[in-house]
Amino acid sequence: MLKCFVFSMLVLAGAAAGAAPSGLTEQERGWLRAGAAVLEYARQIKLPVDIIVQPQPAPGAVPLAMGFDGGRCKLVLSMRENPQTELVLAALPRADHALMIEAMTAHEIGHCWRYAHGEWHALPAGFVETGEEFAGNPELLRDAKGLRDTRREEGFADLVALAWIQLRHPNRYVQVYDWLAGVRREGSLSGGSHDTLAWLNLARDGAAFTPAATPFDQVGALWGCGLTDDK
Repeated sequence: MLKCFVFSMLVLAGAAAGAAPSGLTEQERGWLRAGAAVLEYARQIKLPVDIIVQPQPAPGAVPLAMGFDGGRCKLVLSMRENPQTELVLAALPRADHALMIEAMTAHEIGHCWRYAHGEWHALPAGFVETGEEFAGNPELLRDAKGLRDTRREEGFADLVALAWIQLRHPNRYVQVYDWLAGVRREGSLSGGSHDTLAWLNLARDGAAFTPAATPFDQVGALWGCGLTDDK
């Protein structure tokens, strides 16, 4: 079983202030500082988030990811001896890294919100699947459905990230949008699990988001529109 460091949301106060929680590297502290505003918001709205830091080498892993266990969300940092941690931001000036990490953190919290509200892989009210899919191999059919469900969740989370940026950094919305859309175009196969362009194409302008109490509510209409275009 892999060992890990588990921190409560209270770790953010120390991380944001520059104090090093025991066991964290400077890089891990930096990512937590960059995402602190998002995680503090998650704490305020009582999302069940635990922060997990993998101390073992994690080459090739997604540096920041959300998992679920026992009714709680697990924000997992896998950064040690992992080139992906630098590659995801390599095309950007160092001064822009914190903003993009904040957007990535908002993306992951979007996943947590869906899970915590019992909506994971569920369509919004009023939506139904149309048509039927067929495959000679039941496993292929199951895999195709899983791919589609994941893609839809990634679309929702990308919209949450952009809604957060529009709320907190509206003057930098275009910059974050261009970076995120570029990542999706370059790193995702058409129709793959992270091909979220059906949703990103609807949010080129931050004004596309519906005024609402939370970023999660703001993205509902756009997410629904993207579902109709998702194949």
